Amino acid sequence: MTILKFPAIRARQSETHTVLSFAALASELQKFALIERVARDAEGALSGFQRPQIAGHIREIRDYLEKPEAILPNPIVVAFTDRVQIVDQGPDGRCTVEIDVLKGAPGLVVDGQQRLTALGQVEEKDFQVFVSAIICRDDEELRRQFVLINNTRPLPKSLIYELLPTVTGLPRRLGDRSIAADMAARLNYDETSSLKGMVYQHTNPTGIIRDTAIQRVIINSMGDGVMREMIREPDGADLSFRLVSEFYRAVQFVFRKEWENHTPKTSRLIHGAGIMALGYVMEILALLDGARTWEDFSKGLACLVDNTAWTSGEWNFGEGDKRHWKSVQNVNRDIVTLAQYLIGIVRSDVKRRRSQVVVDAVPKLAEQR
Repeated sequence: MTILKFPAIRARQSETHTVLSFAALASELQKFALIERVARDAEGALSGFQRPQIAGHIREIRDYLEKPEAILPNPIVVAFTDRVQIVDQGPDGRCTVEIDVLKGAPGLVVDGQQRLTALGQVEEKDFQVFVSAIICRDDEELRRQFVLINNTRPLPKSLIYELLPTVTGLPRRLGDRSIAADMAARLNYDETSSLKGMVYQHTNPTGIIRDTAIQRVIINSMGDGVMREMIREPDGADLSFRLVSEFYRAVQFVFRKEWENHTPKTSRLIHGAGIMALGYVMEILALLDGARTWEDFSKGLACLVDNTAWTSGEWNFGEGDKRHWKSVQNVNRDIVTLAQYLIGIVRSDVKRRRSQVVVDAVPKLAEQR
C-alpha cells in the first residue's frame, strides 16, 4: 500500500498552519515518519535536527511498553512538507489524512524520537499511538517549528542554538543567539579559524570548548562591545569572525603551555570561565589598543603571563580573595571576578605603554627643536 489513510481531527489553531491529530500503529508510523539526526558535512553544512539517541531512556520506554497495562498518551509530533493531503473535511474538523509513502517516509519527527525508537523495538505487539501532525510549507518552516516547540522543553539548549542559524522569523532573544551560533559554527569548521574542530557541538562531540561559552563572548560583544557596530558593516560577519579567531589565536600563542593538550578540567584557560572572561579582555584590547590581528592581541596579552593560574597555583584577586586555580567555576559570579581581575591588569598595561610612548617622544621633540 503506497497511500496510508487515517481519520483525523483538524484543530483551528493558526491561519498559516495545518495541525492535525490521529491515531496510528507503530508499524504505520515507521512508514511515514523519519528521525533525522543532526549532523554536518566536511564543509560544516548542517543537516537534520534531532539529538543523538539516549539508549538507557529508550530501553526504559521499551520495557514499559511491553507490559500489558502500558499506555502512551503523549503524541509523536511529525512535520510534513509534501506528500500529504487532507480530504473529506467537515465543518466539525473531522477529515481524512492521506500520506504517500511510495518514495519513502515523507514526515520528520519533531518531538518523540525516543518513544518512536522504543516502539520499533517492541516485538510482541503493534502499539497504537497518537500522532500530532504539522503541515509546513517548506523545510525552513519545519525547522522553525522544531525550535519553537522544543525551546520550552527539556532538550539540550546547545542543540537548539546550533539549529537557530537555519531558521528565520525568530523572537529577538533567539535572533541574537542565532548570529552567535552561526559564528561559533564557522569558528568550528572554517579552515582559517584558530578554533577549528575545538568547539563542542552536538555535531562535534570531540570538541573541548563549549559552544555556549564562545556564543556568550559573541553576544556580549554584539550587545555592548566592538562587534556592535562592526556586525552592521557590509562585511561585518567576516570582520567579526576574524576578530574572534585572531584573538584566540593570540591566546593560544601567549599561553601555549596552558592551552595545548589540555581539557577544561586541567586548564581554566579553555574552561567556560576562562573563555568568557578572556572575551572581555578581547574587548579592551580591541577598543583601547585597536587590536585586530593575533600579533596585536599577543602584545596586549603579554602582561597576563605571570599573573595567571590557569593550570596550577592560585589566583590572587585582591582584598584577601585568594583561590586555588581549580576553584574558579563556570558561574556568573566567578566569571565576573576573573574578568575584572584580567581587565584590571590589561588596562594598567595599556596605560603604561601609552605613557611610555609619550616619554619616548619627548627627546625626539627636543632634538627637532
